[in-house]
Amino acid sequence: MSLAALLAVLAGCGAGASATGSGDEKTIVVTYSILGSLVSEAVGNLAKVVVMIPNGSDPHEWESSARDIEQLNSADLIVRNGLGLEGGMTDALDRAEKQGVATFVASDHVTIRTVGEGEGLPTGDPDQEVGAQDPHLWMDPLAVRDVMEALGPVLKKRGIDASKGVATVVDGLNHLNQTVSDLLAVIPEDDRKLVTGHESLGYFAQRYGFKLVGALIPSLTTQADVSAQQLSKLAAKIRDERVKAIFTELGTPPQVARAIGAETGVKVIELGTHNLPSDGRYSTFLIDNAKKIAAGLA
Repeated sequence: MSLAALLAVLAGCGAGASATGSGDEKTIVVTYSILGSLVSEAVGNLAKVVVMIPNGSDPHEWESSARDIEQLNSADLIVRNGLGLEGGMTDALDRAEKQGVATFVASDHVTIRTVGEGEGLPTGDPDQEVGAQDPHLWMDPLAVRDVMEALGPVLKKRGIDASKGVATVVDGLNHLNQTVSDLLAVIPEDDRKLVTGHESLGYFAQRYGFKLVGALIPSLTTQADVSAQQLSKLAAKIRDERVKAIFTELGTPPQVARAIGAETGVKVIELGTHNLPSDGRYSTFLIDNAKKIAAGLA
């Protein structure tokens, strides 16, 4: 064998070894950015974390592309919210799980909040029937803590021992809960009333002692329709309850929010309940929302 041929063979072997090494990296596919940020923080460089739904996109409406489906089917682990949050992705997620892709469902590990008597508006929407399950669990840091504690052993089973990272995240979530509670302490009990873009602050309200008065889109998703009659009823409730602010969010029709605000004389404040801030951190996300709510109601 000539020297040139030998070098070619050795180069080929080296390339094959390199490809095998890179193929050993575990891939975790997480459906949305907020949960993805916590998974990334916990696993660090122990695995590649891919977030399906771009930050700032509505998870209720996002639909999987062919590339998304390919990534789901080749993942070592899928982490999803559940309870219908990933509406347009549900079929692709279910198919990947049936094909044997390991799947962790966050909502399986929390106490699920359900729609209570007197919440929202009577629309006939199944999302708003008493007892309907609320998917917006990330608005409660202690619910998220429970999710991360449950995720740790699942990661380890998949060959990703992120015990230290998970413990650090869990500790941070306990501290974050206290920070948010302290920020909201300035709001008098009589003013702890929430009107939102859609019914997304239920877990937040439950954790921190707020009353849910209603929503501009009276549904647990942003895909429901809203009628003039429903908005008229909501305006009446805002006046009767002496609500001090309306909090809009991703998917809220801005013209509807402005109209209700003008009719009731109540200020309209935009929250970021479905998207991470520029630093990509969950703690910043929740603190920013708590500060806006405190400023609006104190």
